Amino acid sequence: MADVQYYFLCFLLCLVSTFLLKSFLGKLTRSRLSLPPSPPALPLIGHLHLLGSYLPISLHNLSTKYGPLFYLRLGASRCIVVSSASVATEIFKNQDLTFSDHPKLGFADEMPYGKYGFFSAPYGDYWRFVKKLCMTELLSPRQLERSRGVREEELNWFLRSVLECAEKKEAIDVGAELMKFSNNTLCRMAMSTRCSEKGDEAEEIRELVKDIFDLGSKMILGDVLGPLKKLAFWLYGKEVMDVLVRFDRLLERMLRDHEDEGKKREHEDLMDILLKVHKDDKAEVQMTRTHLKALVGDLFIGGTGTSSEAILWTIAELINHPNAFNKLREEIKSVVGSTRLVEESDIPNLPYLQAVVKEGLRLNPPAPVVTRAPRQDCKLEGFDIPKKTMIFINLYTIMRDPNIWENPDEFWPERFLVSSYKEGKENVEETFQFLPFGAGRRACPGSKLGLSMLQRTIAVMVQCFDWKVGGDGEAKVNMEVEKGAFLHMVHPLVCLPVVHSNPFSS
Repeated sequence: MADVQYYFLCFLLCLVSTFLLKSFLGKLTRSRLSLPPSPPALPLIGHLHLLGSYLPISLHNLSTKYGPLFYLRLGASRCIVVSSASVATEIFKNQDLTFSDHPKLGFADEMPYGKYGFFSAPYGDYWRFVKKLCMTELLSPRQLERSRGVREEELNWFLRSVLECAEKKEAIDVGAELMKFSNNTLCRMAMSTRCSEKGDEAEEIRELVKDIFDLGSKMILGDVLGPLKKLAFWLYGKEVMDVLVRFDRLLERMLRDHEDEGKKREHEDLMDILLKVHKDDKAEVQMTRTHLKALVGDLFIGGTGTSSEAILWTIAELINHPNAFNKLREEIKSVVGSTRLVEESDIPNLPYLQAVVKEGLRLNPPAPVVTRAPRQDCKLEGFDIPKKTMIFINLYTIMRDPNIWENPDEFWPERFLVSSYKEGKENVEETFQFLPFGAGRRACPGSKLGLSMLQRTIAVMVQCFDWKVGGDGEAKVNMEVEKGAFLHMVHPLVCLPVVHSNPFSS
């Protein structure tokens, strides 16, 4: 027992000594640099005590005191927080190449897909090659037109599933159904197969995506501990690896199924092309099976998780604002009529629908905080920004800036229709005041597809159903946000769908 106490004391002394040394060296460095303003810090932990359970709101509150650009020390890590459209413009436009990397989080080196995914890969030949493939083989106008039928079929599957529950007067978990719909749509576009065919498999995928989002905040602990980041892996490594092993099994199964069914397809899909590259020794970029699984994993996490969450938050806002819900339904009826579903070609003629979706994204962006890391020493607003410093761009704050948005915390789609916004609509996006998908070369590559899916899905959900919350159907949606850095509802959105218009009855 004495030996255990001795070794624990030695470990504790080493831990404290390391942090004190790093803090001392950090002060020497800061004295030579002109860094942005910073709140008072505590020894060892720096500004960690200022961060609450929900990161975007904590950073938002700090920005009201310390301005649109401020410096934080999170344990052993240094971080710059950006909270204004003007500074975001400098990063996303004027110095886009300089800020074209993402910071390497915590113990990412211990992860099998740590640096091979589209979002995590450093800017360079591999990243440019993968982006080019995605843009030409999945997201180009030609490919999106080719996959229009797939999106139509999957939307019909979703509607039939909800109609079946409505007829039985069964409440549904709206988020779970939207996740299944998003998974199947993107899987069929990228891999020509439905990946959430069975209920148990759909739930497995949903749980995995949720677990991976949750693990993101734990990986950040590695950055906080700096030279002792191995300790974070000891604490959470088993949990992380368990999730990744489950995820790897799922991805491997999907790849094998895809290879087995390859000869039956008329057209090559994105995964066919990636497999060709994988097997070609003379390819421009050598891709291992790990690369393939990392990219497929990013499609799940970045594509399906965020799009289903964005639809969920927007429909929740509409349920809580029945005047907006009814106004949208009337617009759809006046433009589309009552005998057919809203189609993608109708969207340009539905300005209030576009405004509703934009307002939902403004208040509830899929990624409320996006990260960057400069590839070299640089300056922002006259301040020194050292190479590889973690940059947090708080989209949550930028899109709630009272200097830009009137009554910024209110759900008011009309703000995108009034003359001041209508005349300057392009400027709102060009000046980085409205940027729900990020911006610059590392913005979400599927933003146009995502926006189209959001608009069409929200439209048919309003066109076809009333959504009743609670036993009497009069309750409001609980909009409480789950702890962490991402935007998830604490409570599942469980609704009873009531048929307003059945598109399959005629």
